[in-house]
Amino acid sequence: MAINPNDAIKAFTQAARLGGAGLDAPASPQESSFAQLVEKVADDAMQSGKTAEAMTAKAAVGEADLMEVVTAVNNAEIALQTVVTVRDRVISAYQEILRMPI
Repeated sequence: MAINPNDAIKAFTQAARLGGAGLDAPASPQESSFAQLVEKVADDAMQSGKTAEAMTAKAAVGEADLMEVVTAVNNAEIALQTVVTVRDRVISAYQEILRMPI
């Protein structure tokens, strides 16, 4: 099937008159860098640790339920394991890049 150049020109002209809204990719709602993502994860992990410490201190004086303490400590442990795993993967990827021939 052959495309008539005049039809193609008309189609592009019509799209230009419409403002080309359908031709552009939609902008992402929030752009963030890898560094911002890592910073947020680290902040969340620190906050989990602080919450676990606070719950442990409350349990020591009898103000917190044991189940709440165990949950807070478990959440902090999972957050720490996630951060360590991501760190290990980033270091591994960096070492792999260093081994690449130029």
